[in-house]
Amino acid sequence: MIEYKGLFYRPALHFVVIGLILFQLKNIFFPQPKPILGPLTQERIGLLKEKWILNTGRLPTAEQQILGIRAELDREMLFARAIELELFDNDPVVHQRLLQNMRFLGLYEGLSEVEIIGKAMDLRLYLDDEVIKQRLIQLMERLLLSANPPSRISDENLVSEFNTRRLELRHPPLYSIEHLYFPRDYPAEAQRFREEVDLTDLSPSSAREYSFPFLSGYRFFSQTPAQLKKYFGSEFVSQLIATEPVEGSWLPPLSSTYGLHYVWLHAFEDARDAEFDEVKDSLLYDLTREAREAALQAAVGEMRKDYEIRL
Repeated sequence: MIEYKGLFYRPALHFVVIGLILFQLKNIFFPQPKPILGPLTQERIGLLKEKWILNTGRLPTAEQQILGIRAELDREMLFARAIELELFDNDPVVHQRLLQNMRFLGLYEGLSEVEIIGKAMDLRLYLDDEVIKQRLIQLMERLLLSANPPSRISDENLVSEFNTRRLELRHPPLYSIEHLYFPRDYPAEAQRFREEVDLTDLSPSSAREYSFPFLSGYRFFSQTPAQLKKYFGSEFVSQLIATEPVEGSWLPPLSSTYGLHYVWLHAFEDARDAEFDEVKDSLLYDLTREAREAALQAAVGEMRKDYEIRL
């Protein structure tokens, strides 16, 4: 008992204990600085803006631009962590890309593939290739999701989603039509046709000789109103929906931004509610994607705590 007690009176032990305490106090009051990410250069911000305009056809708002910059910094963070973990080292996709780049540059011809890849690694060519960067980001995302798996989608989740989106999932009406076209610039021809031709005695094919060429064609089968709108415009579709659909007959003349149309209705299917079994797979896909994105964003959010991010 006396021997153990004597340990507490040895100066060397005192120095060790004091050193450990000071080390811990240093970490608390003077922590190691976090790695810095950002800010992006004005050139990269400009490229993000151009990409947004290309994809959307409009300028980004200030808030959208900030979100885009944050997303780009998240990519940089994932890439930096992937490099830190050396995920490039044994990935066949990265190796193939490095081999392709080295052959394109004509470097180290005559060496084996393994030797060429080794040379590319020594040159750290994996740092400046966008394809490799995207691949490493994907690998990093997989690692995050393996450590933070998405929540499981249950049958109850699917049923709840189905009930919530029932109106959205409703099947729109379907039209199968054939039409005769008279351009807006030829009102006299349209008037003459109206006065001289009795459509009740004509089939769509025999009436075709009176029609003007229409760029998108004459026959449209099993088309939704949204699909027809792409060909004829909203004015035409609004009139079509308002017309009582009688299969196997000519509808009243319908106007569009292009001119006048005489429409033969081959077939019509009314709008109807979707059955659960019809949409179950698509609901599962949507919920799985959302759960994956939520889990990934949560993991990325935790990772951000390890960095000092500068916008």
